[in-house]
Amino acid sequence: MENFKGQPRLPKFAVPKRYDLQLKPDLSACKFAGSISIDVDIVAETRFIVLNAAELSINPGSVSFSPRNSSKVFDPKKVELVEEDEILVLDFAEALPLGLGVLAIGFEGILNDRMKGFYRSTYEHNGEKKNMAVTQFEPADARRSFPCWDEPSFKATFKITLDVPSELVALSNMPVIEEKVNGPLKTVSYQESPIMSTYLVAYVVGLFDYVEDHTSDGIKVRVYCQVGKANQGEFALKVAVRTLELYKDYFAVPYPLPKLDMIAIPDFAAGAMENYGLVTYRETALLYDEQHSAAANKQRVATVVAHELAHQWFGNLVTMEWWTHLWLNEGFATWVSYLATDSIFPEWRIWTQFLDELTDGLRLDGLAESHPIEVEINHAAEIDEIFDAISYRKGASVIRMLQSYLGAECFQRSLASYIKKHAYSNAKTEDLWAALEEGSGEPVTKLMNTWTKQKGYPVVSVKFKDQKLGFEQSQFFSSGWLGDGQWIVPITFCCGSYDKKKSFLLQTKSENYDVKEFASDTNKSAWIKLNVDQTGFYRVKYDEELAARLRYAIENKYLTPTDRFGILDDSFALCMARQLPLTSLLTLMGAYREELDYTVLSNLISITYKVGRIAADARPELMDNINQFFINIFQYSAEKLGWDATQGESHLDSMLRGEILTALAMLGHKETLSEASRRFDAFLKDRNTPLLPPDTRKAAYVAVMQTVTSSNRAGFDSLLKIYRETDLSQEKIRILGSLPSCPDQGIIREVLKFSLSPEVRSQDAMYALAVSKEGREVAWTWFKESWDLILKTYGSGFLITRFVSAVVSPFASFEKVKEVEEFFANRSIPSIARTLKQSLERVNINANWVKSIQAEENLGEAIQELAYRKY
Repeated sequence: MENFKGQPRLPKFAVPKRYDLQLKPDLSACKFAGSISIDVDIVAETRFIVLNAAELSINPGSVSFSPRNSSKVFDPKKVELVEEDEILVLDFAEALPLGLGVLAIGFEGILNDRMKGFYRSTYEHNGEKKNMAVTQFEPADARRSFPCWDEPSFKATFKITLDVPSELVALSNMPVIEEKVNGPLKTVSYQESPIMSTYLVAYVVGLFDYVEDHTSDGIKVRVYCQVGKANQGEFALKVAVRTLELYKDYFAVPYPLPKLDMIAIPDFAAGAMENYGLVTYRETALLYDEQHSAAANKQRVATVVAHELAHQWFGNLVTMEWWTHLWLNEGFATWVSYLATDSIFPEWRIWTQFLDELTDGLRLDGLAESHPIEVEINHAAEIDEIFDAISYRKGASVIRMLQSYLGAECFQRSLASYIKKHAYSNAKTEDLWAALEEGSGEPVTKLMNTWTKQKGYPVVSVKFKDQKLGFEQSQFFSSGWLGDGQWIVPITFCCGSYDKKKSFLLQTKSENYDVKEFASDTNKSAWIKLNVDQTGFYRVKYDEELAARLRYAIENKYLTPTDRFGILDDSFALCMARQLPLTSLLTLMGAYREELDYTVLSNLISITYKVGRIAADARPELMDNINQFFINIFQYSAEKLGWDATQGESHLDSMLRGEILTALAMLGHKETLSEASRRFDAFLKDRNTPLLPPDTRKAAYVAVMQTVTSSNRAGFDSLLKIYRETDLSQEKIRILGSLPSCPDQGIIREVLKFSLSPEVRSQDAMYALAVSKEGREVAWTWFKESWDLILKTYGSGFLITRFVSAVVSPFASFEKVKEVEEFFANRSIPSIARTLKQSLERVNINANWVKSIQAEENLGEAIQELAYRKY
């Protein structure tokens, strides 16, 4: 018995083949009863059966094992549930016969309120609060609903039956084959599923409306949502039907199930979950309201639907062998969701926006406390923390880099053969590389191991001398340290024109490349740009001469948006790492004064926020000039866009308008603040006024909060009123995300308190954590006071990490590092360990950055000149 405790994986002497599961949830008492019969193959001699179970009470008298070819029934002499390891150990008096048998278990459990396992979510119907029952089993919570082999490699088929109140809708992975009504209850039986992992099993019981359509080959697709909201499901339905058809061609394998249901759940921790045939979503990621949703909401629905449906092949049909390979699921689905969205909505130029994914991956991976894409998992408690920007965003970025290197057709062909080969089974990262290597003839395994098996990435320094380009790679750290990692780097570069593109693999620390053929033109127009279109997962550092030429190329609009984005983002990262002075970064930012591309401007805005915060800590006396400089940068595009949409304008302009106006409001631009106030007043009188459509609402809300104080709180109270009146999740989140931008500390404290109140759904509280720089200390004090409540509410899932990083990371002093370490000295829990280290590392990086800005000579004069330069 002791042998099974403290082990990361279940023993392999018994293997499940088929589950026959019957469940009876009681929605008013928030509990459930169940019984399960599992066809088990005993493959090695044992008198034990060990499987997963957690938070269930097992009825020992109901447990038995019946071999297939024998009338003998084996009853265990001991049934032990080991809670700390979440295992159920059945100890029989004698060895079990080899071969197939049936394991029967009766059990009971609770519908918890922690958004994991089999849990309850609440909704209102006709003014009455009701419960629904929902599942969220990834990564390792099916065991909270029924005893099972809860690891991805133990695939089996599932026959599910639910006993539920007869007026409710009950859904599962497969279509219903029979419904028997017996008074107030009905028994719903579903078709048996194909072979799949436990984390993809799903069932939902509640009151729902739906909209329905079919793919060209007859797959029934439905979007379910709360009663009265069915029309908000139409957009996601249209996207789903087109995406299924697209993936069928791309993967060269039809969608494997007879139906696809997608359902909006009011209380839901993740964005969405790809359960086979029954995909669950937060309402904000599935529902789109023509009148009250913004363009950014529409885009989010499309990309999330495309991501989850990619998993039906990549993850569900072919499943990772163990959580070490999670990145295969998530990185791939992230990458391919852009492929699908771009095909359906080419006018969104979504591949340019992919750069946001790339940047998020680079930012996290620039920390010493990052982790490799393939990360060892030794216990189920460690899995939650790797659902992060490394698994998703770095994963997606290295796949894009590889696809770009191998070519789109070769990549697709090889992928289709990988899926055919591993369908209905499990695969490791090496299996994907083998398929791509076979299809391309390139050394994929050797190349990609340098990107998945070590953490971090290189910065490639480039110098131009004697008609040669000198390249040198070294590991990049945001802290400015020098690491000793080395990669095989797919280098691409252009000289003076996109017609002249070269590529090679940098396999050593440094290499020279002769550019005589390009370099006859040595004037300023002969720009040289590395990492063309930002397809590589690395940073670039140019010498001063090359940097000046690129600045000139940006001002003269010679470069693509992706390349303009890359130069800016790399310079910001190098400045944070103290390898580039702030003066150089600000001078470069000035070159973007006539920028109109959505993605480039969006990144420029987020960089101004970060630089503004760090500069306020380092040189507060320069802030008026710095803010004036930032306002100058954004005025060109703000004047072009104005507050009002023009007939037939692009989706990207709709998104940009809101971001630019929000930025000007945050910078205290007087005209923006007064215009926002005028439009907000009109909106208070009439919620349908054309003066404040969804795309500019957040800008107006943020502007209103800039002038709210504890003694002048009318704007705050008005926003709370709108929050309480709306039933659209996207509008609630728009307001929650605007409230903490207030500079008044008393108001910030109220906002944070409100975030943990019953008026805010648990998964939405983190939107209120993005506090103004004036609110950092208030947020930290509140966090310490509320820690016990935060731990009780979020301690068992990944959302608790959001609290830690949002509250700790914005600080910029070494004293704060000590203070935070002291607070967590006896409070840390395993699920936040990595996040806490990363957050403290960020504070140290900020503190060192502040020191270097304080030591920068002539910064004041440079900023004065930039702020009042006449163009």
